[in-house]
Amino acid sequence: MPKLTQRDRLSELEERQRKASEELDKARRDLRGKYTAQLCDLPVEKLAERDLREIVMQAIRAGGAPALAALKALPDTKG
Repeated sequence: MPKLTQRDRLSELEERQRKASEELDKARRDLRGKYTAQLCDLPVEKLAERDLREIVMQAIRAGGAPALAALKALPDTKG
């Protein structure tokens, strides 16, 4: 097998990088689709769109476990 030139090696590496990037994007879309499907079972219509987005963004920023602990610490408002 002949040795690859630097140009050929670079081209091959760029192709692998492109494929890995596509695979990463697909995995990200699949996971987000799974999470989106879970929202279908929740009564999100009780929240304004802006509030839902803000809640999710803050939970992502804080991390799942700390966000969940903070929300569970809130007083129960059922009444």
